[in-house]
Amino acid sequence: MTDYKLGVIGGGAMAEAILRGVIDAGQLAPETIVVSEPQGQRRSELSGQLGVSCEADNAIAASCPCVMLAVKPQVLAGVVEGIAQLITDETVVISIAAGVTTEKIDGYLAGRGRIVRVMPNTPILVGSGVSALSAGPRSGEADLAIANDIFSAGGKTCQVDESLIDAVTAVSGSGPAYFFYMIEAMIDAGVAEGLDAATASKLAVETCAGAAKLLQVTGESPQALRAKVTSKGGTTQRAIETMDSAGVKDAIFTAVRAAAARSRELSE
Repeated sequence: MTDYKLGVIGGGAMAEAILRGVIDAGQLAPETIVVSEPQGQRRSELSGQLGVSCEADNAIAASCPCVMLAVKPQVLAGVVEGIAQLITDETVVISIAAGVTTEKIDGYLAGRGRIVRVMPNTPILVGSGVSALSAGPRSGEADLAIANDIFSAGGKTCQVDESLIDAVTAVSGSGPAYFFYMIEAMIDAGVAEGLDAATASKLAVETCAGAAKLLQVTGESPQALRAKVTSKGGTTQRAIETMDSAGVKDAIFTAVRAAAARSRELSE
């Protein structure tokens, strides 16, 4: 168990998922965590469910040696500027705000703190997330290790240069939505072929979950596993040929690049 105190500014679903992970994994004890959250009902929920301290005043969370910024990007500037005087040169500041660079955060903090940027994704809500960590101004290996401890409790982590965060956003940040989109189509097609909606949903969801696990467990490439399913002249080959003719792979490629471009626009 780590021995630092964590202040979390913002008590939304993502913050809650991250905290559940570190508490369940024994990385931090509930009494070492303080969350600042403006809504009284939400404070009561978090305190009751997680056992953490919850306060209305951001200053209390900002006084901790490690501070996680978990507020919406559109309000981040005002929130961070409001706590800047409480951030010291030794404070580890972890931001999960999408589209906000560490350079901007550094400006809001007037050059204070050791800043780390993290891009998690929503499967962290069930302990299966993947989070990319990027070093920002003044942060070093020890600061990245703290962030890694926090986010690895809710899934996998990797470290990338911040210049690649837009690509991370496009692949893993938005990625769950692409997956859900594909499953929607599989369910709709199954229903069109005569399955009831509940059965089509179960078949599609469990098949995709199983396929993802197969990738993880075997370590084989998607191409190799796809080839094993695709018998010459069979049903899978016909489906893959149809998707190729429809330009499905090209569409996904273009969509991911469009998401990355939008991420760059939002961070300007």
